[in-house]
Amino acid sequence: MKPARWHQIESLYNQALEIDEAHRAAFLREACGSDHDLRRNLEELLAEGPKAESFLEKAALREIAHEFAEAAGSISSSHQYWTGRQVGKFQFLSLLGIGGMGEVYRAHDTKLKRDVAIKILPGEASLDSDRIGRFQREAEVLASLNHPNIAAIYDLEETGGSLFLVLELIEGETLAELLKAGPIPLDEALQIAAQILDALAAAHERGIIHRDLKPANIKRTPEGKVKVLDFGLAKAFAVESVDPAPASLPTLATSSTPGMILGTMAYMSPEQASGISVDRRTDIFAFGAVLYEMLSGQPAFPGQTDSAILAAVIRAEPDWRKLPASTPAGIRRLLRRCLQKDRNRRLQTAGDARIEIDEAGNEPQLDADVLPSAQSRRRLGWRTLALVGLIVVFAAVWITSAVAPVADGSLATEARLELNTGPTTEPVSLAISPDGQKIVYVAGSEGQSLWVRPLDSASAQPLPGTDGATYPFWSPDSRSIGFFAQGKLKRIDTVNGFVQTLATATAGRGGAWGPDGTILFSASVSSPILRLPPDGSDPVAITQLELLGHGSHRYPHFFPDGRHFLYYAQGSSEGLYIGDLDSPERRLWLDTSDSMGGSGWFSSGKVLFLRNGTLFAQDFDPARLALLGTPFLVAAPPPGSLPIRVVSASTNGRIAYRLAPAGGGPRQLAWFDRSGKEIERVRGLDYGIWPQLSRDGRFVAMRTNISGNTDITLLEVGGTTIRFTFDPKIDVRGIWSPDGRR
Repeated sequence: MKPARWHQIESLYNQALEIDEAHRAAFLREACGSDHDLRRNLEELLAEGPKAESFLEKAALREIAHEFAEAAGSISSSHQYWTGRQVGKFQFLSLLGIGGMGEVYRAHDTKLKRDVAIKILPGEASLDSDRIGRFQREAEVLASLNHPNIAAIYDLEETGGSLFLVLELIEGETLAELLKAGPIPLDEALQIAAQILDALAAAHERGIIHRDLKPANIKRTPEGKVKVLDFGLAKAFAVESVDPAPASLPTLATSSTPGMILGTMAYMSPEQASGISVDRRTDIFAFGAVLYEMLSGQPAFPGQTDSAILAAVIRAEPDWRKLPASTPAGIRRLLRRCLQKDRNRRLQTAGDARIEIDEAGNEPQLDADVLPSAQSRRRLGWRTLALVGLIVVFAAVWITSAVAPVADGSLATEARLELNTGPTTEPVSLAISPDGQKIVYVAGSEGQSLWVRPLDSASAQPLPGTDGATYPFWSPDSRSIGFFAQGKLKRIDTVNGFVQTLATATAGRGGAWGPDGTILFSASVSSPILRLPPDGSDPVAITQLELLGHGSHRYPHFFPDGRHFLYYAQGSSEGLYIGDLDSPERRLWLDTSDSMGGSGWFSSGKVLFLRNGTLFAQDFDPARLALLGTPFLVAAPPPGSLPIRVVSASTNGRIAYRLAPAGGGPRQLAWFDRSGKEIERVRGLDYGIWPQLSRDGRFVAMRTNISGNTDITLLEVGGTTIRFTFDPKIDVRGIWSPDGRR
């Protein structure tokens, strides 16, 4: 039995083991089709149980060893034949390497006076006219690639019944040779990785997939330039088949299986290893395996046998503990997303991965020498906190800023600035970036979307692809924004504008982005806090609504340590609760039942919160996470104006806040007939929302905000206004009894 057959049986055997016994027969019928011998072999092996694995390995190794022995003799004689020969204008100088796709020689182009690499294709490739034609077309496409990180194809030649490619000769070491010395230092590895991604992005744009990206196919020149070799040749060698199912599963290269060289086991994507059609995401997976090996010095999916490697690729996770402790969180996140088994959850493009590399290299570092001492910060208090106030009722933004002490120890003068925004019905949807340099907000009279306004710029820019956005929140590096739209949690990169869907969120109510890439969010009006891991796996609930009779958990915010978080619990035992990513413990931290939304924010060692439409702050101990002292005023709305509706805080002390009604503005009530024609307008309540009409049509119950308190008010149609509830806690929505009396 040939090695290709053994690999096919071995792969199907491993897949069958993963399937419930009751469904194996159906799987075998579909996988084997009309190949009755294949099905019989598999059924016998499955009946053997554990003995089958040992039998498979020994038999396959025996056949492969025999095949390789024959191939070695053939290669030896081939080497002797070509070395020193003059073929056309090419003088063959020496053998450079041997691979599944043939032999590679250094040769000299006597006409152009340059050295080139010549790849002699397997003899079988030269015997099939259809195959030659197909290879010619593929080679033409590959030759069109013109990129500094991709080794060029110069020509396709045929002589004496042999087909060979003329390639750019790349001096230097392959990545496989570099890795023999152990892991590659982080900065060096990321420089190599960035160039690999540039090559992949350029090829993918032209619809070309590598399919066999691995250290042996990546070279670095003495000048430090990275070149990716053999781009797309795996596809050029592949045999067309109307039935690409198990019979054409990718295998190791052998002389008996021309056209089967579609990848190398340790760097194959799971779909490639399973014989499924591939796209550019298979190269993303291979890139992740290569980067992991550069950093750890070990393969991402090790194994003593092909079957063990294949099983690891399909089922196992890399040992993340083998990465150096200095590996940035962004790079760990990148690796997890590249090596996702499900390609739909994998990073989708090389450009996305390149952005992650760039972001990891640009992560801001705090300079301890320029930070004021703890004693100085306490002395300054909130009088000297840098403030940015966003006070918008449809069109106005107030910026307030006070800086740290100047050189002589005196306090800098507080400054205020007003910005303008477009109209909005979403007063809660704004966020200042962690670095305090930009504000994102929702605006738009016809279809709202996100707008970003740098504080050092006179204009704001819309972010395409954010239609319907609400509750934006920034990534820690101030480069990406999370937001909710179309029932999804999404992310947009503010540099390249790429929008990515992260999770389902039918009616999101706030999110927070941790320093390690973890995202916390509330997915609906009755949702617990969900945790979206950095690797992009499914979000999981990390708070429990029923624990204390809560109706919803909203507006998460990370503590400065990046592990603890605050969230607002609505319902009984209302207030700000503290949670820990590493512990199930949840406890009330601050009673904010009169806070009009209950969120909490951190800035300059303080926690900020709203009470009756006024912004307060309070000290806390970052080690014990305990509140200290008493709350003190930070900002109050001007007399006669609307209360503060929403706040956002940066890490450098700047704060944005907005004055706006709870419901987005004055409402006008009107009667309409069933055709939609307006019959009559009635006097409305300023800022009333969620109107509920009584059965007899006499009264409308509405949520209103009176002097900073949220209550239910009754409007008698055409008559008087009656305040119905006086509870200091938030009263949200009124529902009438059938008889209209309650």
